Amino acid sequence: MLSKNIERLINEQINKEIFSAYLYLEMANHYGEQGLQGFKKWFDKQAKEELEHAEKFNNYLVDEGAHVVLKPIAAPEKVYANNKEPLDYQLAHEQFVTASINTIYEAALKENDHRTVLFLNWFITEQQEEEETAADLIHKYELLGGDKKGLYMLDLELGKARE
Repeated sequence: MLSKNIERLINEQINKEIFSAYLYLEMANHYGEQGLQGFKKWFDKQAKEELEHAEKFNNYLVDEGAHVVLKPIAAPEKVYANNKEPLDYQLAHEQFVTASINTIYEAALKENDHRTVLFLNWFITEQQEEEETAADLIHKYELLGGDKKGLYMLDLELGKARE
């Protein structure tokens, strides 16, 4: 049985994962409005992955006999000044999510909740990949110079990467 603290932290994580989906949907819309369909496709896929993460956390609580508390999801209200800003914000957001998962992991270790630790191992690996991918995308954007030609090339690559 999960402690009330672990249950509370995982419920908060569900909210953060769903917010992440909203955030990436907003980023997809930002790029889509500019005709950058590869970027849009990339962030649409990211949004779907975040919902899958929320579902995994939700199912874990249900499977452990805990109570799921779904709270309102804040609307992302970020206006991007340029096409690099969403990429920087994605990396910062993934780092925020990683810190949140680490907090749950540390609490589970402290409470000797080995099942939750085992469950979270997948997320620890996933977050490492998410941060590396976000940083790599920024690097490629910068490498290509962020001009129209470079943006077009990266847009084509992202469109193919998620097929």
